[in-house]
Amino acid sequence: MENSQNRHEYVLEMEGISKEFPGVKALDNVTLKIRPNSVHALMGENGAGKSTLMKCLFGIYKKDTGEISLEGQKIEFKNSKDALERG
Repeated sequence: MENSQNRHEYVLEMEGISKEFPGVKALDNVTLKIRPNSVHALMGENGAGKSTLMKCLFGIYKKDTGEISLEGQKIEFKNSKDALERG
């Protein structure tokens, strides 16, 4: 959603993110949406997929399914260097 100042409702959107490793479904259709100027904590039990989700965001792991958008633009990082260059 865009307003007259070219701002989006969410600065970060991760929708339908899934990631599997041999014998383990680490992420199953995860959605995370973060609004500008907000603070969040990602919490869960050991093995819940917190680190895996962040590694998908940072380009360390390639997600199996889902989309990631920054300020309304779909992104696909090839690697962590690519993610760092995008901020």
